[in-house]
Amino acid sequence: MKLGNNLFQARKKVGLSQEMVAEKLGVSRQTISKWETDETLPDIYQSKKLAKLYNLTLDELIEFDVELKEIEQVIKNTNEEKEAKINWTKMWGKKYPVLNTYQEEVDTKKYANELRNLLEDLQKEYGYNELDSLLVLKDILGHCWKKGK
Repeated sequence: MKLGNNLFQARKKVGLSQEMVAEKLGVSRQTISKWETDETLPDIYQSKKLAKLYNLTLDELIEFDVELKEIEQVIKNTNEEKEAKINWTKMWGKKYPVLNTYQEEVDTKKYANELRNLLEDLQKEYGYNELDSLLVLKDILGHCWKKGK
């Protein structure tokens, strides 16, 4: 993705017009347009101002992904009450169908017992509560999976 498109997407995400951004930065609307169409590039100082205006770090602005930002916002705004209503297996099963069928094939009790032991070990050894132990174990598993790829 090019920087111009990132600038455009970030500006749209915060609901500002090119005119509004231009006014805040002390440049012309045409300058904003040229940045967004990759005709020219903002200098580092203007880039930092843009990032601040769009509530992003400079790195986030350079790598801006509107879908990722929307997912992050949903996660940030999800409270425990909403979370309890979500059937995560069913939701992820739409993307990964094996989640809808594995329970018929896999000896889940066997793996559940082993995982329960690992969760208890994390709680005892590090003093984590049940949820933190689950999150740590999930994260460790994710890292193992990524290393194997």
